[in-house]
Amino acid sequence: MLNLKSYTAIVLVALLAGCVSPPPAHDYTAFIQADPHSVIILPPLNNTPEVIAPYSVMTQMVAPIAESGFYVFPVALVDQTFKGNGLTVASDVHQVPVNKLHEIFGADSALYITIEEYGTSYVVISSETAVTVSASLVDLRTGEQLWQGKARASSAEQQSNGGGGLVGMLVIAAINQIAETVTDKGFEIAAMTSTRLLSSDVYNGLLYGPRSPNYGQPAPSEKKK
Repeated sequence: MLNLKSYTAIVLVALLAGCVSPPPAHDYTAFIQADPHSVIILPPLNNTPEVIAPYSVMTQMVAPIAESGFYVFPVALVDQTFKGNGLTVASDVHQVPVNKLHEIFGADSALYITIEEYGTSYVVISSETAVTVSASLVDLRTGEQLWQGKARASSAEQQSNGGGGLVGMLVIAAINQIAETVTDKGFEIAAMTSTRLLSSDVYNGLLYGPRSPNYGQPAPSEKKK
């Protein structure tokens, strides 16, 4: 049976949860007018020490964009095209004029990505693998930004402490860190982040593309207006 203190704590948590509101809905006016059909994913800017992060994130972003109804240029082909022309650093690629990208690839739009967090961290009694990414979709015909967003996912969302007191929590955290590092958990978490960021089925994601059966329908955030 709950005592008064426990009951009060539960009520406060419920009230705080009820006060949390979703971020403002995107303005899709430019996106609708541009009506992009194809997307190239540019090599991401990597603000983390993890060398594997750009390749992990870039490849995991293909699925949610394609499933939203857009043609996505093969990321390996795009990457090799840049390297073949001497552009081996993502920051240099991001400086290429949009009209030049349109001329080379023939794509309607490009996704500019920045990786803000990637990898496994261990803090006293917890261990998590997290990926945080921000991105913007730019019209390669006009240079206009059509959409932007940011998302984060973490393995901590899938974990429970399992009991066992402080020692048990420390052991579990250590095991999680080893397992997630050895198996490159970041690849799986990057997929979660990419879906939250880009899927047309999530709040403030991309609009449905021409290859989607939902093409022309409003995005979830548009429906809430």
